Amino acid sequence: MTGAHHDRSHASGNRLAAPATNTGPIDFGRRVAVLRLLGGRLSLRFDLRSLVTCVTLLLSAGMIGAVSLASGKFPIPLADVLRALHGTAGDNIRMVVVEWRLPRLLLAFLLGAALGLSGAIFQSLTRNPLGSPDIIGFSAGSYTGALVVILIFSGGYYETAAGALAGGIVTAAAVYLLAYHGGAQSFRLIVVGIGISAMLGALNAWMIRQADLQVAMSAAIWGTGSLNGLGFEQVRPVLLMLALIIPCLLVLARPMRQLELGDDAAMSSGIHANRLRLMLMICGVALTAIVTAAAGPIAFVSLAAPQIARRVTRSAGVALIPSALIGGLLLTIADWAAQHAFGVQLPVGVMTVSIGGLYFLWLLLREARQ
Repeated sequence: MTGAHHDRSHASGNRLAAPATNTGPIDFGRRVAVLRLLGGRLSLRFDLRSLVTCVTLLLSAGMIGAVSLASGKFPIPLADVLRALHGTAGDNIRMVVVEWRLPRLLLAFLLGAALGLSGAIFQSLTRNPLGSPDIIGFSAGSYTGALVVILIFSGGYYETAAGALAGGIVTAAAVYLLAYHGGAQSFRLIVVGIGISAMLGALNAWMIRQADLQVAMSAAIWGTGSLNGLGFEQVRPVLLMLALIIPCLLVLARPMRQLELGDDAAMSSGIHANRLRLMLMICGVALTAIVTAAAGPIAFVSLAAPQIARRVTRSAGVALIPSALIGGLLLTIADWAAQHAFGVQLPVGVMTVSIGGLYFLWLLLREARQ
């Protein structure tokens, strides 16, 4: 009996130990596709859920864009919109679609993508969903720099863009230095950023009040965030700047995800944490400055887009490309609503603040419960 009992126990132990010796692949619930180029010397890995999400977002943006090009005081059938884009429509339809409406649509998507990317960068760096550039003061700093150039130096578009970039960088440096105390903790960064944003808001209001009436009115309208009156002369520099920044971000995407694990874990894999953080902050501020220089400060897109992207793709961290596409889609929808939903044309910033304020309140309550 004792021997039989020992044999049964030994067999039972073998059965319990069998799963530990299983060498099959572990399913983490993600599917990855690998694209091999140059005879296998270059391979690109795609998360299938993220890839399907990105394609769906692009198709949705295309449909919203087609509706936007067809809508207005001079409605145009979708078939004529397609002919205008193809270059076979009449001169009047082509002028309305291609010269008037298309630049605004392109800017809405490109600037929204820039805001989504900027929000993804700062939420990754702060490891906090509240860490977007419009909350922690970088957008206000870019607006201050642009206002200084406009009101004091009467600068043009490129001078304003340079001023916005300089203002954002100075503000980012001030927030980081004031929040640094044995390390830049995310909560301290956000609190200091909110305080500096409030101070810069008061400074911006004072500068507008002291300016000439005509200039002050233009600056105030521009300060609400508006795409009115923009054309291809703004599309080209925005597209050029994004073409320079986005490849840099794609190179930094994997180190950025490693940095989310902490400085020690990042440095153990050969990453210089402070240098990487500086490069990411410069890219994020530059993206914010692009938007501010082109259309003024547009709030809450950079706050919402990365969080929506994270939930849609079910990713563990912040996803750059889905955040950019959702940011572009959000601003495209908001601009269409600002033009046509209320019977009067509103600045797109008014629409994003109205919707984003509710989202911000929900996010604050959620973070407080956690």
